[in-house]
Amino acid sequence: MDDLVKRVIELAIQTQQIPAPTFDEGKRADFICALFAREGLDHVSKDDVGNVYGCLKVPDSRSEVAKPLIISAHLDTVFPLDTDLRIAREPGQIHGPGLGDNSLGVAALFGLLWMLRDAKLERAGDIWFVANVGEEGLGDLRGMKRVVERFGGDVQVYLVLEGLALGHIYHRAVGVKRYRVTARTTGGHSWSDYGKPSAIHELAKLVVQFSSLKLPSQPRTTMNVGKISGGTSVNVIASEANLDLDLRSEGDESLAELISTVEQLIHNANTPEVRVEAEVIGQRPAGYIDPSHPLIELAEDCVREVRLTPILTAGSTDANVPLSKGFPAVVLGVSTGGGAHTVHEFINTEPVALGMEQLVKFVQRVWKYGNKFT
Repeated sequence: MDDLVKRVIELAIQTQQIPAPTFDEGKRADFICALFAREGLDHVSKDDVGNVYGCLKVPDSRSEVAKPLIISAHLDTVFPLDTDLRIAREPGQIHGPGLGDNSLGVAALFGLLWMLRDAKLERAGDIWFVANVGEEGLGDLRGMKRVVERFGGDVQVYLVLEGLALGHIYHRAVGVKRYRVTARTTGGHSWSDYGKPSAIHELAKLVVQFSSLKLPSQPRTTMNVGKISGGTSVNVIASEANLDLDLRSEGDESLAELISTVEQLIHNANTPEVRVEAEVIGQRPAGYIDPSHPLIELAEDCVREVRLTPILTAGSTDANVPLSKGFPAVVLGVSTGGGAHTVHEFINTEPVALGMEQLVKFVQRVWKYGNKFT
């Protein structure tokens, strides 16, 4: 196991060193595609949005096979192309932007492949390994949406790998809606036209109203303005500005109520001198699989067997797509760490062995149980 863990970690670093911001994952996808081919997987290909596929097939001699198992990990990161991706090693830790989220998840696809081949088990069905695009930011889960379009519900399980989620079992998909809110005015000179409305000022008023909303803690509901831009110069009354707004909730009704409130605030911001518009730039569907479902119970058992305490949780991940359609899906992690989505991100190396052991137990039992989860 030690040698395999080292191989997984080194492959994670190799992957992390290839920049892959959302919408620009091509070079990393080509790297993974070449590795799939080198590993001898069948049907290695890329689709029209950039997802990479490889299949570990059931021997042709089997006349009856189960539905396929889909194992995916997202290729993209939140970091721009010019981000310094140098890593730093410390005892028990490796630091590097995007290393845990999600280069380690991508590397774990190969770790699973190696472990399953070593086990020489008789497979109940094909396994498709998928490195998908568009999970982060405004990718809007476009990669996983295409994966689910391809395989639909005719699968055993969708298993989604996340590098920094060891011990957590994502069974609830948080619904998300995102807007780009744009304010427009006539603008003018900051001195001679003082008093005319500024697009930036108008958006600032909106942000104050958004952040003053009392959001429920149960179901957990959040609001975030993640980006704001506009204006031309320090002495110019801005004629245009925009912000990106993220709304999410564990509850469909709470999210709908928040959306309604925010849209009303945006509508009320319009005056004869100010035009405010909202464009939907992202929408992630909500979904749920009951904790008593055999798939979730299996995931909990596998986590416990590596001496960890399973934590059932909710999140916005690639699993949103199959869960929203009622297809069996779960997210499992590879290791622990911190600093995700910052340049200070790191992974803990020792737990990787536990993560891989947990994952291979899970996959082996899905094989054993065949179509029990559909």
